[in-house]
Amino acid sequence: MNTADRHAPHATSDLGRRVAARRAQLGLSREEVADRAGSTPGFIAYVEERVPTPGIEFLVRLANALETTVQDLTGSTADRAPGGGRAGYRPRMEEIDEAECWELLDDHGVGRIAVEGRDGLMVIPVNYQVVDGQIVFMTAADSSLARTAASGAEVAFEEDRLDEAFSQGCSVLLVGPARTVSDETSVRRIKDAVHSEPWAGDGRDTVVTLSPRRVTGRRIRVPGAPGTAPGSADQGPSRQ
Repeated sequence: MNTADRHAPHATSDLGRRVAARRAQLGLSREEVADRAGSTPGFIAYVEERVPTPGIEFLVRLANALETTVQDLTGSTADRAPGGGRAGYRPRMEEIDEAECWELLDDHGVGRIAVEGRDGLMVIPVNYQVVDGQIVFMTAADSSLARTAASGAEVAFEEDRLDEAFSQGCSVLLVGPARTVSDETSVRRIKDAVHSEPWAGDGRDTVVTLSPRRVTGRRIRVPGAPGTAPGSADQGPSRQ
């Protein structure tokens, strides 16, 4: 078996990345995949590295060759409720240190926040921005988040990333007090730094910050999947 091509160095499309990773997960060479799919090694390389748009007939053959589905290869299962797939082969859990947690949060995105609402505990999706080591939310003045922040109560905020096709992903959890920012100078400074508008639309001008006292993260890795180094299947959790 030719092992030199098991891991495509730079797959430039989501389809190519998934094809290369699935092939590596099964331990197959391009020649073996081509033989299974009735194709050529050169075309398999083209699929993995050069952003083609193969027809559905070939995609079906390729999915069969890789023992998966067209939906998983193309990422079309992304609109389904996450977690419906089977666990990956020999998965392992890793702790993520605080520095990497902040890197994963990047400077803005979408997450979920747990607050105490009128009818008890509730979890709501929110746009967030990272500003000066705090998580910033723009919300409506009468929202559950704004009411919680007015009392300085503690909240929990989570942002996660899933790769459903390979049953792996990571999550970051921040816990700490939420506060409403009322000082005009601070509000103006934060709004100037925020460049991600709430998806829910206008009328969300109340600035709420979360000052985390605890930042933790976890990651599930599956050998052969994207982001997993070759030969890491038998290694324990990395020390980060």
